[in-house]
Amino acid sequence: MTPQPSPEAGAAVKAADRAHVFHSWSAQDLIDPLAVAGAEGSYFWDYDGTRYLDFTSGLVFTNIGYQHPKVVAAIQEQAAKLTTFAPAFAVEARSEAARLIAERTPGDLDKIFFTNGGADAVEHAVRMARLHTGRPKVLSAYRSYHGGTQQAINITGDPRRWASDGAAAGVVHFWAPFPYRSRFYAETEEQECARALEHLETTIAFEGPATIAAIILETIPGTAGIMVPPPGYLAGVRELCDKYGIVFILDEVMAGFGRTGEWFAADLFGVTPDLMTFAKGVNSGYVPLGGVAISQRIAETFGKRPYPGGLTYSGHPLACAAAVATINVMAEEGVVENARRLGESVVGPGLAELAARHPSVGEVRGVGMFWALELVKNRETREPLVPYNAAGEAGAPMAAFTAAAKRHGLWPFVNMNRTHVVPPCNASEAELKEGLAALDAALSVADEHTV
Repeated sequence: MTPQPSPEAGAAVKAADRAHVFHSWSAQDLIDPLAVAGAEGSYFWDYDGTRYLDFTSGLVFTNIGYQHPKVVAAIQEQAAKLTTFAPAFAVEARSEAARLIAERTPGDLDKIFFTNGGADAVEHAVRMARLHTGRPKVLSAYRSYHGGTQQAINITGDPRRWASDGAAAGVVHFWAPFPYRSRFYAETEEQECARALEHLETTIAFEGPATIAAIILETIPGTAGIMVPPPGYLAGVRELCDKYGIVFILDEVMAGFGRTGEWFAADLFGVTPDLMTFAKGVNSGYVPLGGVAISQRIAETFGKRPYPGGLTYSGHPLACAAAVATINVMAEEGVVENARRLGESVVGPGLAELAARHPSVGEVRGVGMFWALELVKNRETREPLVPYNAAGEAGAPMAAFTAAAKRHGLWPFVNMNRTHVVPPCNASEAELKEGLAALDAALSVADEHTV
């Protein structure tokens, strides 16, 4: 679709937004939201007709891009048939969505509890684990994000937690592996894995194994920096959970549904958790939907004992119809395979070439359509381009990089010292090369702040 400029309409949209919309994670008086006029495939555009290649996939959820006609049609058809219905009933779209998801989850994660998004999926997974074990504590990693609701934000291991953390949520944080910025003085991936597992087991021992209900990890941490765990780490966590009777929860809200070139990132590591959360890519974000995939052992806990939790819109028919259409589109069009193939042949090599040319790139890491560039001021010392949790003038180098990307028609996803490369999983080779060229130009601005 060719964008048709309409500045007057854009001004009206912006005025209403600034008058009435309260934005998340923002100082309301300091933001200037872009007024979006439309989107299609891997692109969106504003009311001035400026088009951007979206390397954020919305917020890492448009895994099949914007406005896929088959998914739009499925939502329209479901709306004409049955717009909504209470969650206590069996509804065709809900049942079929659950079946298709269960067909793709690893191991025996065959029961699906639907939520409205990722944060409440995490909330319910933790509740299930605590009720199943009768234990209070949850262990989660620093450098993680699990959602903005009360329990999920306390489980989160980044600065977004700080303002809401009253230290009474029964959450204990630990260090997960990250070889580039190792907390274990490791020199190899093998050392990082072994020492991270030793640290985790020591944490379990000192917290008291009989007090710990669950360990929750993002299979591959997303907003924290797309840190692919070293070989053997997730399998080692699985062994520790089995050893101490702890429920293992994998958060696949961001990594699931093709993002890593597999249906779920857990498939890359051959690991099956006891509970797995999902959202975002399950229906490409077209209608809010999330959920928990539940193992047989935990499902049996609630066979004759009511599960004390639910949501008015659990398994909403419109959202589930979108999920059915999305999963079928991904299967029919080879979207998962596309993410794997182009990640290996275009994105990975392209980012490696950028790293070789730009001193501001300290490390490239990722898989499929799930990548990050670690930006540094000094490649030798690995000093970050901006300080941890920088704001205002301290964050100016990242702000300059972001502005440069937008000037070159690329909408980037930046977080602290990282820019993420997370285009739609069905992006074309030409679109990916276009994005890499724009990223190349923007990195030249970041290079100006290196030493």
